[in-house]
Amino acid sequence: MRTYYFDMKDGVPTRDKAGVELASDGAAIAHSKQLADKVRLEKPAGHQDLRIVVIDESGREVHREQVYQRKI
Repeated sequence: MRTYYFDMKDGVPTRDKAGVELASDGAAIAHSKQLADKVRLEKPAGHQDLRIVVIDESGREVHREQVYQRKI
C-alpha cells in the first residue's frame, strides 16, 4: 500500500497533510472521483477551476480531477 495525497486547488492550494493508503494509482484516481462527487453534492455551485490533485508519496502527480464543469 502506498500513501496518496488529495490536494484541493482553485488558485490557492489546500494541502492534504494526512493522505490515504491505497493499493494503486488506479485506486487513488477512483478515490479522487468520489471526492469530487462529494464536493459537488455538498456545494453544487463552486469555483470552476477547483480540482483535486492526486500526489503519491514520492511527490509525483498522478492525476487531476476537475470538480466542476468548466463554463465555455
